[in-house]
Amino acid sequence: MKIYNFKDLTQQELKELCSRSISDDNLVKSRTEEIINNVKSNGDNALFSYAQQFDNIELSSLFIDKNELAEIAKQIPSSVKNAIDTAYQNIHTFHASQLRQENKVETMPGVICWREARAIERVGLYIPGGTAVLPSTFLMLGIPAKIAGCKEIVVCSPPQQNGKVNCYIAYVATLLNIEKVYLVGGAQAVAAMAYGTESIPQVYKIFGPGNRYVTEAKKQVQNSVAIDMPAGPSEVLVLADETAIPSYVAADLLAQAEHGTDSQSILTITSNNTANKVIAELEKQLPALPRKDIAAAAIANSYVMLVENLAQGMEFSNLYAPEHLILATEKYEELIPAISNAGSVFLGNLTPESAGDYASGTNHTLPTSAFAKAYSGVSVDTFMKKITFQHLSVNGLKNIGGTVEVLAEAEGLQAHKNAVSIRLKSKE
Repeated sequence: MKIYNFKDLTQQELKELCSRSISDDNLVKSRTEEIINNVKSNGDNALFSYAQQFDNIELSSLFIDKNELAEIAKQIPSSVKNAIDTAYQNIHTFHASQLRQENKVETMPGVICWREARAIERVGLYIPGGTAVLPSTFLMLGIPAKIAGCKEIVVCSPPQQNGKVNCYIAYVATLLNIEKVYLVGGAQAVAAMAYGTESIPQVYKIFGPGNRYVTEAKKQVQNSVAIDMPAGPSEVLVLADETAIPSYVAADLLAQAEHGTDSQSILTITSNNTANKVIAELEKQLPALPRKDIAAAAIANSYVMLVENLAQGMEFSNLYAPEHLILATEKYEELIPAISNAGSVFLGNLTPESAGDYASGTNHTLPTSAFAKAYSGVSVDTFMKKITFQHLSVNGLKNIGGTVEVLAEAEGLQAHKNAVSIRLKSKE
């Protein structure tokens, strides 16, 4: 990993280091647009064709129904079943706590305003299944969707080599009482959910992480359907000082790196000596990983940022706006108020990102590519919209009427004024 010193860098150099630009962005955009247009025009036929082209599978059906999912789910090893059950319970407990009923507010005598939440009726969940199958993502999206009360949940996940889904995905589907899992991945899955095909219903909002093509597809369909966030390749920033444990930090960096070759694992650290110990640990731990080639490529795409103190480290972290922020220091409590841009934060030396990825209860579908400056991670609220209500009594109409009349006339909107005036006159 290349080592930079924060104090030696210009603002432009820092900006470039915090960018997540990819050299073949234009190729990804044009290819994605082609896939979307094909799915819009040819529906299921395009999806069958892409299954052959990208997954090397000739599908007989684009989905697996509830009964077959239940049969596949029976193959799950008991240890994995128990782990999923525990994760399910923790995630459900945390997300259920997010349901809130807001109070009605009397803004002036006789004028009552309030908001009520309504679930998005039809949502689409994209569950990655390329180099790694992620039942944890299914839990992270499906649980809040169920808690929110979404009436229809459309699930897409790439088919495995046997033309099915694996038993982990099937088991989560049974826990969530999902009717079907559609065997579609990549940009074509996003297009299918955005526009609908003969088999796949059109949804109102699409959720879920994916590769560059999935991310680009979500961006391109935003004129037709809402998305959770424009998330891209996964990333972590570890802010560490001399109280960090090098082997732990190295393990955290590699945990992120094994997601994909375009992932980033950034070490921001106050001690050059500790940084070198972490790098030595990386070199020690990396060769033992089954996905070592992927992790090595990601580490090559990453770097170390030396800072003078933790405050300067937080300055850089907020500029980078990481998806995951790990505070590998005993002084994590005093840093919490300084965090302004991060998707999810992991406090202290005993809190690995893996805990949040799987089972602590927080959601792992988070903003990447510096979108943590403006977006939150997925929650129950992400699956809902808030509708405002207001009611005027006679007293309220008289109290607020003059204000509305004056403002409407000031804007030259006479009909707006009349809508109030006619009511006021009727109550004289």
